[in-house]
Amino acid sequence: MRRPAGLPIAVFALLSGMAAAAVAAEPLNNPVAVFSGLDKLTGRIISFDVLIDETVQFGALQVTPRVCHTRPPTEPAQITSFVEVDEITLANEIQRLFTGWMFAASPGLHAVEHPVYDVWLVDCKTQMGPESEAEPEPEAPARDAGEETAPPPDEDTPED
Repeated sequence: MRRPAGLPIAVFALLSGMAAAAVAAEPLNNPVAVFSGLDKLTGRIISFDVLIDETVQFGALQVTPRVCHTRPPTEPAQITSFVEVDEITLANEIQRLFTGWMFAASPGLHAVEHPVYDVWLVDCKTQMGPESEAEPEPEAPARDAGEETAPPPDEDTPED
């Protein structure tokens, strides 16, 4: 890149460095997309994992992610997925409701809003099932500080 005449060297170097920093790294492809779905009739929200190019049914909806991208850890997080969502009608016909990009950071932007079901992207993962990190063991229930504990019964003491 050649410095234009009249542009101070320090400014040119700064602008050249900014242009190089603006180039983003390639997105990381993940084999699993994680969605949440709301059943408006029951008020129940569930989370479900879907393999790329596989279809999972949530109520009357069929969700098929085509890609699920994340960014490298050195860049700001951005989770996106290209998704197709179909509805199985009462006449047993398949009707396309949504085709496009979903963004985990803005679930209301491109979520699927249906009269009964809502579906939105939550995350991308490298494998199905629970995360590889071990979950902490549940702690024993805490006792109230004022609660007294009875001593264990003595085997030699007769019961009344």
